[in-house]
Amino acid sequence: MPGPYSRAVGQRTVIAIDLAVKVALIGLLIHAVLNPDLPQYQGKAMAGRALTFPIAAVVIPAIWWLRFRHRPFPALIDLLFTAPFLIDVIGNALGLYDSIDWWDDANHLVNWGLLTAGAALALAATGLGRWNRLGLALGFAAIAAIGWELAEYVTFIRFSPELATAYTDTLGDLTLGTLGGFAGAALVELTLIPGASQKRRQP
Repeated sequence: MPGPYSRAVGQRTVIAIDLAVKVALIGLLIHAVLNPDLPQYQGKAMAGRALTFPIAAVVIPAIWWLRFRHRPFPALIDLLFTAPFLIDVIGNALGLYDSIDWWDDANHLVNWGLLTAGAALALAATGLGRWNRLGLALGFAAIAAIGWELAEYVTFIRFSPELATAYTDTLGDLTLGTLGGFAGAALVELTLIPGASQKRRQP
């Protein structure tokens, strides 16, 4: 069993990584805003990303500060929620969406796995049963995937040559996002939450 010192060191490490992810995210968004004519940013709705992605960097800290600051900061949840947005922006900055055919599909699978893992960890504190938590996490994954596809359509797909193939691509993205979300939630339930539940039951 890890002692208090090792847990504190682990918490500080996660917080350091979380802060680095936030700084990298904001830095890359600034780069995109300052260099809108670069080919990797063309037709990628980078202005919309620059307006909305920083919200992902502050939403968990804001909720924690307003409602739960008597508890330790949920650094791992915050990291899992912020990292997918950095991965997306890195893909745009390096032109990976245009140069690697499977990059978009991998993002929907992996990023929704990370997002939903964060949601599953947050649900662990609710006292709900495992199947209830898993169902809610899967619902979160599906709703988030639908919201993302709607945002993509509104911001650039409806004016893009991609519109001709958007229906098939959207179905694939929704499927991959939901599958990734299920995998992320299941991984959390099978690896992290059982140990936490045992600790809560100890006198």
